[in-house]
Amino acid sequence: MKYFLFIILILLNLNCIKNIDEKEESYHEISIEKDTIQSGDIIFHTSLSSQSMAIQLATDSPYSHVGIVMIDNNEKYVLEAIQPVQYTPIEEWIKRGEKGHYVIKRLKNSSSVITENSIANLKSNATQYLGKNYDLKFEWSDDKIYCSELVWKLYKESFGIELCSLKTIKDYDLQNKQVQSKMKERYGNEIPLNEIVVSPQDIFESSLLK
Repeated sequence: MKYFLFIILILLNLNCIKNIDEKEESYHEISIEKDTIQSGDIIFHTSLSSQSMAIQLATDSPYSHVGIVMIDNNEKYVLEAIQPVQYTPIEEWIKRGEKGHYVIKRLKNSSSVITENSIANLKSNATQYLGKNYDLKFEWSDDKIYCSELVWKLYKESFGIELCSLKTIKDYDLQNKQVQSKMKERYGNEIPLNEIVVSPQDIFESSLLK
């Protein structure tokens, strides 16, 4: 009986992964072409980190990492919250994702929002986060910071735009064993279910992006 239940759990988990892979294929088709990207674009991929699958399962998304494209002297970078917050050459960033897949999105009204001055403001605002540690507990403070938090806050501070509504941890799907295991690792028995959070998928689904 135990063996039968074990097989069922494996099949259910494989089905979750299959659904995520199918979503990734459909999402990838709508990506802005890399040779047309501009500063301020938002780029997504599937991280190979130890927490990636838990994030994908909890948020029902193939994407677990996000950053902001920045161009400096014709060189393309991704401003991202890893360890620590930094600018990463875009080719290096892409290679770090699963199978080199990525999606780039842009504000629908970017022509009126993304200007030389607003990008300069974005770069200036980014300096306060550079070098900060990655926030493993996904807290809504500026002491440490995680990827989607960085993107959301910089858009708010630089362009006055809230890319999406904020959520709390309890709003996500916390039923999967991998999700529960990762949360136990991070929080022990005191999971802050009411902590304000934002995920890469929340930003990906923003009605303000194309």
